[in-house]
Amino acid sequence: MYIKQIIIQGFKSYKEQTVIEPFSPKHNVIVGHNGSGKSNFFAAIRFVLSDAYTQMGREERQALLHEGSGPAVMSAFVEIIFDNSDDRFPTGKPELILRRTIGLKKDEYSLDRKNATKSDVMNLLESAGFSRSNPYYIVPQGRVTALTNMKDGERLTLLKEVAGTQVYEARRTESLKIMTETNNKRAKIDELLTYIKERLSELEEEKEELRGYQEKDKERRCLQYTIDHREQAAVAHELDNLDEQRQTGVDDTDDNRERFIQGEKDLAEIDAEISELKQQVEFLIVDKKQLETEHRDILRAKAKIELDVKGLSDGQSAAQQAKAQYEQELQSVQESIRQREEELEKIVPEFTSRQEEETAIKSELDNAETIRQRLYAKQGRNARFRNKTERDNWLRKEIDDSYPQLTKIKAVRMQTAEDIAGIEKDIASTESDIASLREQFDQRGNNNEAMQEQVLAAKAERDRLMDERKELWREDAKLDSVIANAQKELSHAEQTLSYTMDQNTSRGLAAVRRIKRQYNLDGVYGTLAELLDVNERYRTAVEVTAGNSLFHYVVDNDETASKVLEILQKERAGRVTFMPLNRLKPKAGDVPKANDAVPMIEKLQFDPMYEKAFQQVFGKTVICPNLAIAAQYARSHGVSAITMDGDRSDNKGALTGGYHDPRQSRLEAVRNVTRWRNEFETHKTRSLEIKRTLDQKDQEITRAVGNLQKLEQTRQRLENSYGPLRQELQSNVTSLQNKKDALDAKLRARANIEANIKALTDQQTAHENEIASEFKKALTADEETQLENLNSTIQDLRRQYSEISSSRNELELRKSTLEIELRENLGPRLDQLTGQEFDEQDGGARGNLKESQRELKKISKAMEVVERKLQEIEDSIEQANAQVIELEQRHAETRRQQEDIAKSIERQQKRMEKSMQKRALLTKQAAEVSRKIRDLGVLPQEAFERFEKTKSDAIVKRLHKVNEALKKYSHVNKKAFQQYDQFTNQRDTLIKRRAELDSSQASIEELILVLDQRKDEAIERTFKQVSREFANVFEKLVPAGRGRLVIQRKTDRQQNEDEEDSDEERRESVENYTGVGISVSFNSKHDDQQRIQQLSGGQKSLCALALVFAIQRCDPAPFYLFDEIDANLDAQYRTAVAQMLRQISSSSSSATAADNSQQQENGGGQFICTTFRPEMLLVAEKCYGVRYLGNKSSGVVSVSREEAMGFVQGEKQ
Repeated sequence: MYIKQIIIQGFKSYKEQTVIEPFSPKHNVIVGHNGSGKSNFFAAIRFVLSDAYTQMGREERQALLHEGSGPAVMSAFVEIIFDNSDDRFPTGKPELILRRTIGLKKDEYSLDRKNATKSDVMNLLESAGFSRSNPYYIVPQGRVTALTNMKDGERLTLLKEVAGTQVYEARRTESLKIMTETNNKRAKIDELLTYIKERLSELEEEKEELRGYQEKDKERRCLQYTIDHREQAAVAHELDNLDEQRQTGVDDTDDNRERFIQGEKDLAEIDAEISELKQQVEFLIVDKKQLETEHRDILRAKAKIELDVKGLSDGQSAAQQAKAQYEQELQSVQESIRQREEELEKIVPEFTSRQEEETAIKSELDNAETIRQRLYAKQGRNARFRNKTERDNWLRKEIDDSYPQLTKIKAVRMQTAEDIAGIEKDIASTESDIASLREQFDQRGNNNEAMQEQVLAAKAERDRLMDERKELWREDAKLDSVIANAQKELSHAEQTLSYTMDQNTSRGLAAVRRIKRQYNLDGVYGTLAELLDVNERYRTAVEVTAGNSLFHYVVDNDETASKVLEILQKERAGRVTFMPLNRLKPKAGDVPKANDAVPMIEKLQFDPMYEKAFQQVFGKTVICPNLAIAAQYARSHGVSAITMDGDRSDNKGALTGGYHDPRQSRLEAVRNVTRWRNEFETHKTRSLEIKRTLDQKDQEITRAVGNLQKLEQTRQRLENSYGPLRQELQSNVTSLQNKKDALDAKLRARANIEANIKALTDQQTAHENEIASEFKKALTADEETQLENLNSTIQDLRRQYSEISSSRNELELRKSTLEIELRENLGPRLDQLTGQEFDEQDGGARGNLKESQRELKKISKAMEVVERKLQEIEDSIEQANAQVIELEQRHAETRRQQEDIAKSIERQQKRMEKSMQKRALLTKQAAEVSRKIRDLGVLPQEAFERFEKTKSDAIVKRLHKVNEALKKYSHVNKKAFQQYDQFTNQRDTLIKRRAELDSSQASIEELILVLDQRKDEAIERTFKQVSREFANVFEKLVPAGRGRLVIQRKTDRQQNEDEEDSDEERRESVENYTGVGISVSFNSKHDDQQRIQQLSGGQKSLCALALVFAIQRCDPAPFYLFDEIDANLDAQYRTAVAQMLRQISSSSSSATAADNSQQQENGGGQFICTTFRPEMLLVAEKCYGVRYLGNKSSGVVSVSREEAMGFVQGEKQ
C-alpha cells in the first residue's frame, strides 16, 4: 500500500485545484524554493492523516483556507488516493480515496466519495498500520532538530509513547479513582453501622412503653369511631331530608319555570299581535291619507266638469239657430254656382268654335296680304335694277339677311314651346294640388273623428298608468313602514344577540358579513348557530354543549379564512374563530348506543356539506334523561353527556349545571336576528323593485303625457290648418287661372311666331324663284292676275274676320264675367261657408256635451268607490284599535301573572339557596367526620361492635378517661417498632454493600498490579527493540562507528551501566527510570563512546535520524513523509541516509503480499521527501517541483532528475 496521488484545492497556498502526478511506490523527492509551498504540501497530508488539525476554532479554520486577491475561498479539500492492491485497507477495492473538506463552518471526511466520520477514518487507518502512538512516519521541518535537542527525560517519554503506555496509564488512573471512591464509601458505611447499632439499643427500650400506649390508643380509637359513626349517621339522615325537600322544591320550581316560560311565550305572541295590528293601523292610515288626497282631487275634477256641462247646455240652442241660417246661405251660394257653371258650360264650346274660325280666317288673311305685299315689292324692285345681276345680288343679300332673323325666330319658337310645356306642367300640378286640398276639405270630418278617438285613447292610457302608479305609491308607503319596523326589530335583535357574546366577537361577526358581501366570497357560509336548526326541547342542551363555538364561522378552506383574517386585521374589526372545512378532521367518539343516550348530532338539522364542523363540536356529546345517567355514560365511554336542562358531565368527571334563563337563549337570539334580517332584506328588495317600477311608471306616464300632448297639438294644428288651407286653395285657384291666361298668351305668341316663320320662308322661296326667273321691268301676266285676285280675297277675308271677331268678343266677355264671378265671389264664399261649418263641428267636438256628461258619470262612480274605501278603512282602524286595547289589557294581566310567578320562583330560589347552604355545611361536616374516621387508621374488628349498645354519654366519659391515661405516654416514640425494623433492614443492607465494596477493592488492586506489569513489559520490550534497531541503523549510517541507547535510573546514573540485567530486575526498576541517553562513537567500534551532548551539530542530527529510523523499524508504517531531514547533515552522512532510504524503499517494492510481515520487520515503505541536497535526488525514483505561481498560490509538477539537480545546484550558488 502506498500513496498513489494527491489532489489539493483551496488549502493554504494551493488555491486552484492541484492534481499531483502519481507517486512512485518507492522513493519520491520534492524540491522547491523556500516559501514556494513545500511545507504546505506536507501540512496538507498531515491535515488528512494525523491528529494535528482537530478541535479548531474559526480563526484556525480560516488560516487553513487560501488567502489572496480575487474571490474569497469559502472551503478547501485535500484528497489522498491510496493504492490498495495488497488489501491492507479492508475495503475489497484496488484503491481507496480519502478526502477531508474544511470550511468556516464545516469539517467533513469522505471515503470513496461517501461521507464518513472521523472515528471511522482513524479506525480504518489504524487497521492499515498507522499507529497513533508512533507519529514518526511523518517528520515535518524541525522535528529532527527537536529530537537533537531533546533531553534524556523527554526521550524516555517518547519511548513510553511509542510503547503505548498512555492506555495503561489512563486505565490505572481510572482504577485508582474508583478505589478511592470505594474507600470513601466504606468509611461512610462503617460510620452508619456504628450509628445504627447505637440506635437499635435505644429502640429496644422504647418498644415496651409503646406496647402499653398501643393498648390505650386502641381503646381510644374504638370509642372515637363509635362517636364519629353516630355523628356520621345523623348527618346522613339530615342530608337525606334536605335532598327530599330539595327534590320537592325543584319540582315546584320546575312547574313555576314552565309556567313562567309559557307566560313569556304568551307575552311574545301578544307583543307580536300588537305589533302586527299597529303596523296594520299604520298601513290603513297611509291608505286613508292617500284616499283622502284622491277624494279631494276627484272633487275638484267633478266641479270643473259640472261647470263645463252647464256651459255646454246653455250654448246648445244658440248653436242650433246659427246652424239653420248657415245652411240656408250655403244652399243659396251653391245654387248660384250651379247656374253659373251651367251657363259657362254652354258658352265655352261656342267660344272655342268662334275662336278657331277667327284664327283660321286670320291666318288666311295674313297669308294673302303677305303674298300681295311681296308682289308689290317685286313690282317696285324691278325698276331699281338695271340688269339681272344687280337684282340677283340684291335678292341673295336679302335671302342671307333673312337667315339670322329666321334662326332667331325659330329660337324664340323653341323657347316658347318650352314655356308652354312648363306652364302646362304647372297647370297640371296646380290642378292636382287643388284636387288634394278639396279632398282634404271633404275628409276633414273623418280626420277630426279619428283624431278625437286617438286623444281619448291616450287619455285612457294616461289615466290607467297614473292609477297603477298610485297603487305602487300606496304599496311603497306601506313597505316604508314595514321596513322601518323590521329595521327596528333587527336592531333590537342584534343588540340582544350582542349581549350573549363579547364585544370583539360581535364586531368581528358583523365585519365578516360585510366582507362577504363586499368581496363576494361564496366560501364564507356562516356561524354554526346560523347553519343549524334544532327542536326547542334540545335547544338548552345544544347551547350549553357548544358554548362560544356557536359563533365560530364556517368557511370552505383555510385560504378563505386567511383572506378574511387579513382584512379583519387590517381594518381592526374584531376577532372571529374560523372553521375551515378542509382542515377539520373530527375523530369519531365512542358514542353509546342506548335508549337513554341519544347522540346530539342526530337531533341537529344542517346541510351535509357542514357535517365536519358539527361533528367537531357535537360529535362526542350524548343527551341523557338525567345527570346521574349522564355521569355514568361520561365515565364509561369517555364522552360528554348532557341533560335537556343543560346539566353536563364531561369525560373527566366534572359536573356543571344550574338554571338557564330561556329568555337569554343564544340560538333564539340568532334565530330572531336571522328572521328579522331576512324579513328586512326581503322587504328592502321589494321596496327597491317598487321604486324601480315607479321610475319605469314615471317614464311611461311621461311618455303617455307626451304622446297625449303631441296628439292634442296635432289636433290643434289640424283645426288651425283649415284657415290656411282655404287660403291656400284660393291662392292655388287664382294661380291656376293666371297660368291658364299665360298659356293662352303663349299659344297666341306661338301662332304669331309660326306665321312669321312661314312669311320669312315664303319670302326666301319667292326670292330664290325670282333669281331663277328672267329679269323684267314689270310683273308677269300671271302675277298681275294673282295680284287682282288677292285684293278681292283680302277684302272678303277682312269682312269675315271682323264679323267673327265681334261675335267671339261678345262670348269671351260673358265667359270672363262668369269665370270671374265664380272665381272671385261665389267660390271663396262657398269655401268660407264650408270652413265655418267644420269650425262649428270642431267647437262641438271640443265641447261635446255627451262626452262631458259621460266623464262626469265616470268621476261620480270613482268618487263613490273612494268614499266606500274610506269608510271601510275607518272601520278597520277602529276595529284594529279595539283589538290593540284588548291585547294590551291581556298583556298587562299576563305581565302581572309573570311578576307573581317570578316572585314565587325567587322565594323558592332563596329557600333552595338556604337549603343548599345548610346542605353544604352538612356535607362539610360529613366530610370532616369521614376524615376523622379515616384518621383513626385501620380499626380492629371489635371497634364495630364493642360499644354499639353503649349510650353516647357513657362513651364520652370513658373516652375522656382514656385520653387522660394516654397523657402519661406523651413522650413515647410511637414509631419505635417501625423504626426498629427500618434500622435492622438498613444494617443488613449496609453490611452486604460493604462486602461488595471489599470484593471490588481487591479486584481493582489486582487490576492495578496487572496494568503496572504490562506497562513495564511494554516499556522494556520497546526499549530493547528500539535500542537494538538504533544500533543497527547507526552501524549502517556510520560503518566505522558504534551507537547505543542508555537507560538512566535514579539510583545509578553511570553511563556505562550494563544493559543486559535480568528482566525481573528491570521490572522492579522501571519506575526508577529518569531518562534515555544516546552514546555513540564515530571513529571506532572499540573506542570510548560519547554522549550526544558532546557531539557536533551534524553528528547530533544523524543520531536523531538514527533514533527516528529505529522507532519506525519498531512500528513500521506503509509510507513515510520527511521534510528536509538532511538539512543539517554532513555530505558523507547525507549519502548514507539517502542510500538507506533507497534500500528501504527498494525492499518494500520487491516484497510480495506474503512478505508483508518481513517487510514490516525491515521497516520498508514508500518515502516522500523534500530536500535542498543532491544526495537524496541521486537515489530518488521520481522528482517533483513546487512552484510559486503568484497571488500567494503554489503548484506541484513532476520534473526530471536533471531539472531537480539543476535547481539544487542553483540553490547552492
